[in-house]
Amino acid sequence: MGRTKNTSLDTTVTDFILLGLSHPPSLRILLFLLFFIIYILTQLGNLLILLTVWADPKLHARPMYILLGVLSFLDMWLSSVIVPRLILDFTPTSKRIPFGGCVAQLYFFHFLGSTQCFLYTLMAYDRYLAICQPLRYPVLMNGRLCTILVAGAWVSGSIHGSIQVTLTFRLPYCGPNQVDYFICDIPAVLRLACADTTVNELVTFVDIGVVAASCFLLILLSYANIVHAILQIRTADGRRRAFSTCGSHLTVVTVYYVPCIFIYLRPGSKSPLDGAVAVFYTVVTPLLNPIIYTLRNQEVKSALKRTAAGRGAGGANK
Repeated sequence: MGRTKNTSLDTTVTDFILLGLSHPPSLRILLFLLFFIIYILTQLGNLLILLTVWADPKLHARPMYILLGVLSFLDMWLSSVIVPRLILDFTPTSKRIPFGGCVAQLYFFHFLGSTQCFLYTLMAYDRYLAICQPLRYPVLMNGRLCTILVAGAWVSGSIHGSIQVTLTFRLPYCGPNQVDYFICDIPAVLRLACADTTVNELVTFVDIGVVAASCFLLILLSYANIVHAILQIRTADGRRRAFSTCGSHLTVVTVYYVPCIFIYLRPGSKSPLDGAVAVFYTVVTPLLNPIIYTLRNQEVKSALKRTAAGRGAGGANK
């Protein structure tokens, strides 16, 4: 049953079985509908932001909204790597995933996830410059530099994903092949390895846990300076707008980083909470981004209105 010798991958396992999230059988249909709706809303919401930023000249020329557009693009792909497979767990279909499919899922999950990690840090840095260095902001953060930083985040994410997938699947897997998780992720897959995983756990701790914690601390440091600068703003309206913009970003960042740090700074953990915690930064955060950035950002709402008004006027002229 899926365990024939595969010398090219140095393993006897040719597929894995994802056990998914623990749930009462009576809730299977409800959970299927819940995650299906979340996935559809995530795709539509992020696509709406992406198209709005692309279509509105006032937005796609500004670094803040370039970063927001990239974040929406990442969220759409990250959600597509995770949620469809999770939805299948609530159906009668087989829970098997081919060995190559497991490798691909782990790579893209860490590639996109780490790129998003770096992007959140860039967004915090952008807000820090805009609020704390307003006069120098056009020089310190322009469109060209923003593009270079975004490209650097993508390249760094790709390198991170390649390192993790190489280290994880260089190990022999000779059975069992049941992954006690809802995706192929490093901690769950390493438990099935037929070799010592000490080095892998150390690299995971440093490359994921410490890097994520460091990025989170840099973000908090940026916002500590931002809060200090906001308190110096004399007008109440100015303080309110600044807090609204930064508060939405910090909310999403916290929901993303805290669960991530909880999982990857505890190598070897087998806590039943890990799966539920992971849902927050793999499923909930991509849904929250378009909601928070649309509802709490006046410029995005204005751009949506302009886009809708323009299309309405175009339709009327026809």
